[in-house]
Parts: sequence; C-alpha cells; structure tokens
Amino acid sequence: MGKRIYLDEWLKLKPYNKQVVTDAYYLQLSNKIKDILIKYHWNVLTKYFGIKIFNPLSCFIASYFEDIISGTNIWTSFIELHQKYYNKRLPYYDVGEYYEGEINEQDIRFLLWYFLNSIQDDKFFNSNNPFIFNVSEDIFKILEQEYEYAPENNDLKKYYEIDENESNYYNVRKLLNNIFFGTYLFYPDTILDLEKQQQQIINDFKHKELEPKILNEHKDTFIINNYTRLMSLPAKEWASKIVGEGHPLSKELLQISRKISGFFFYKGQDEKDIFLEHIATGKRFAITKKSIDHPGDFSEIDSIFHIGIVRWKGEWWFSGIYYKKEFDAGLILDEKNSLKKRIPVFLIDAEREAIKKALQSHFKAFLNFTGGKQIVFMPSKELEGFIKDFVKYFNNSLGLSKKEEEEAKKRTREKGLLKKDNEVFQDFEKENEIALVFFNPEKGIEIAFFIHNAFPLPHNKYYNEKESNQHVAKLLFDEGRSKELVNYCIDNCKKNLPFFNSTEGKLILEELDFLLRFWKKNYYHTTPEMSIL
Repeated sequence: MGKRIYLDEWLKLKPYNKQVVTDAYYLQLSNKIKDILIKYHWNVLTKYFGIKIFNPLSCFIASYFEDIISGTNIWTSFIELHQKYYNKRLPYYDVGEYYEGEINEQDIRFLLWYFLNSIQDDKFFNSNNPFIFNVSEDIFKILEQEYEYAPENNDLKKYYEIDENESNYYNVRKLLNNIFFGTYLFYPDTILDLEKQQQQIINDFKHKELEPKILNEHKDTFIINNYTRLMSLPAKEWASKIVGEGHPLSKELLQISRKISGFFFYKGQDEKDIFLEHIATGKRFAITKKSIDHPGDFSEIDSIFHIGIVRWKGEWWFSGIYYKKEFDAGLILDEKNSLKKRIPVFLIDAEREAIKKALQSHFKAFLNFTGGKQIVFMPSKELEGFIKDFVKYFNNSLGLSKKEEEEAKKRTREKGLLKKDNEVFQDFEKENEIALVFFNPEKGIEIAFFIHNAFPLPHNKYYNEKESNQHVAKLLFDEGRSKELVNYCIDNCKKNLPFFNSTEGKLILEELDFLLRFWKKNYYHTTPEMSIL
C-alpha cells in the first residue's frame, strides 16, 4: 500500500474540489494519524476492514479536528441534537469531563464506533470494545499536541452558510447537497451510500446516453428523501441546525417537503405557474415557473410528463429531471392502481389525519379478529386465507348497506388497487416458512419471515429458543423491519430472550432508540401503507 495520503483523497470529504490554503496542514495531520494506525493497530484494522480503511479513517478523524478548530458547526450540531433527543451529549461514553467546542477523547471514541459500523454491515463493533479505547487514546495524543497551532479553515464555513433572504430553492438544494455529500461526518454514510447506489445504476442501466440524467435524478431524490444513520434525519434538519436556530431560514428549511416524482397530466398555465395533475391520485399542483426554464415544453392539455417536485416556501419547484411521455393508457391505469405512487402524495398534508383514523379502525378490527392479539404466527401457505378472512371481517364490521358496498367497489375500481389475489400473495407461496403477521398502528399489516423466534409468546407454537439470538439480531439490524415491531418484541418478550440478558443485548437496550435510528435509517420513520379512495 502507498505510504502517504494524497490531496485527492482528502478532498473526498470536502464540499470543494480545489485545494485551499489550510489543506496542506490537515493533509499532513491525516498522515500522522495514519502512521499511528499502521504502527499500533495494523492487525485489527486489516483483519476486519482491509488495508483500504487507513486513508479514509485518517482523513475522517483529521476532518473532525478541522471542524472543531474552524467552528464549522458540524460536530457541534450532532452533539446538540443528541442532547435534545436524549438529554445527554453522546451515546455510550461518559462525558462527565467534557469540554464544549474543544476536542474530546469521548468524541473520537464515538466517531470510531460510528465509522467502523457504517462502512460495513458484516460485523457490529461494540462500543466498549477495548480496540476503540486504545485507538482513540493514541489519536487524542496527536490532536492535543496540534491543538494550539492548528489553522482555521475559513473557506470551509462558506459552504455551510446561506443568505438570510434566500428564496431560490436551487441555492437551498446546493446547501443540502454540501451537507450530505461534502461533509466529513456523513462520509461513511451518505457519501459512500450514494457512490454505491450510483455504481449499481451504471452497472445495470442499458441506455448509456441517458445515464447522466438518470444519475442526476437519483442524486436529486437522495438529497431530499434520504436520511442519515446518525439520528435518522434528512438533510433539511441538519441544514436547519448547522446554519443555526437564530438564522431566519432555519424554520423554513424544516418545512421543505419530500420530493414527489411521478407522471402528471398537463392542465394549463398562467403567468406565474404551470398546472399539473398527479395521475395516480388526481391531485392538482401549481409548479412555479421560476423553476421551469422552458415553459413552452408544456403546451398540449392532458399530455403526460414525468417530473419531480419539491415544496419550498409555499411553492412547488421542479427538481431533478422532467420529460414528456407519449400517451399510454396502460401507464395511466398502472399509475392509478399503484399504492406506492399514491402514498407519498397523500402523506403531504390534509389526508394524514384521515389515514390515521382509518388505521385506528383497522387496528381495532384486527384485535377483535385475532382475539386481542396484535401479532400472530402461521405457515406461509395460510397467509392468503388469513388476509382474505380479515378483510371480509373488517368490511362486515363497517355495517354498509348493499348500495354503499357497491359504491365502495365502484370507487375501488376507478381509483383503487386492482391487483389480483395471486399477484398480492405470489411472494408468500413457499410452504415451509413461518410467517409473522403484525398490525403496526403506524403502518398497517406488516408481514415478516425468519424472525418469529424473536417472539417467545404463549400463542407462538413455532418458537425455538436455539434460533432466538439469530432472529433477534435480524429484527434489530434489518433496515426493513419496523421500529414498532422491535419495540413490541422488547415490551413483551425481552425477559424471556437470552439475547437481552447478554452484555451486548444490555448495551443495545441502553441506547435502543439511537441504534434503531442508526440501523433502520430510511425506514425508522414509519409511514402508512394505506391510501385514500
């Protein structure tokens, strides 16, 4: 391996791509850290992570030091957010002797834990692993020696600032981009995530001439809709905190909507806006012309466009790419029948309360149907019958007249999901799997496999303690398993699960919500799988 870290590797953790005056100093510091890691910690790091870890880890720690010295407010924002959520500065580590705005060995311990657990998914490094303490102690000695002489990087601050009177969404998006993809703190998370996902797109995408546009659209959506491992927060919440709560735009940043991408009918325009109708839901949107360079592209009423939109300061802005689509009756039908396309629109505003009430009524019916059980277990071959029987039970519980039933069916045919039964249950046909059916009050019915041994409940006749540790780990670490299901397990089963009597299990319980945000990331914030007809 090369002995030195070079400038291009240092700049991977920065929001700029050309060297500034202080980079030479911090690059030299990165190499000092690397020398220590190689000299004293080579065996462990190469055993679990290979030789490629030394350069990014060294730059990562040096960037933390640069952040503290330069006052860019990145690390401080995390500390303050963690204090706000959990009433303490850091997870895991004792901060009885802690200096605000200065370097702390506890910070380095946590940063090592975070880095090592973010760049790979195969092994979970425990917070009290002696290796973490040993490395942080060695690194802290270097940073202490450099503290009085380290220069401020005043150029760095500019990339995390925004004008108090900024109204242009694209300048706001540039700030969000700098935070997600130009901030050392998120290097082992969002930066590497984006690189991995975009490489997959490049490998899979067949139309190379369209590849740049597809990559741009993917990154644009990632900036707005994805979350970080730390605190499971979107870029807008980090931006609000980093610019400072006293900044006039701090609260406005929090109000940025999620990005909606899909097919729309063009419905006309005036001097200010272009009017579109979301095909899947029929909802109308006014897109500000400030975000459309060529409004003449929109001319023929009811022509179909694929477009991404984001709401900023009460206006909908085009974001990403748009293109016109030839009329396609099949596409229109697919859009109207897609629950996935309907939900993001219905979760924006007014429909939230209606969906919440609908979930409550479904939950009550589910408990009545199962004899008071929120979770049930069965062979996968019984799933289809169970779901059909529950739907029939729920419909009967509504007490609808024949006329009301026919009207409901008509609405479903016109706007609802028309999947055939064999399409809905085609993934559940294997007869040798045990299915878990859980009613999640925040989501609806949740079906899962290979975690039933995490639930030693009296009515779970399939429970096998020998496999419980493996199933509990899958429940915790699997991003797709909801936090509500995890909490149900802990609230009802932890006393009878060997996993939570172990040292590792007890540590997990101490920081459970923080870890669920870390592991579930984009799925921590459960959304309903339900639509309004």
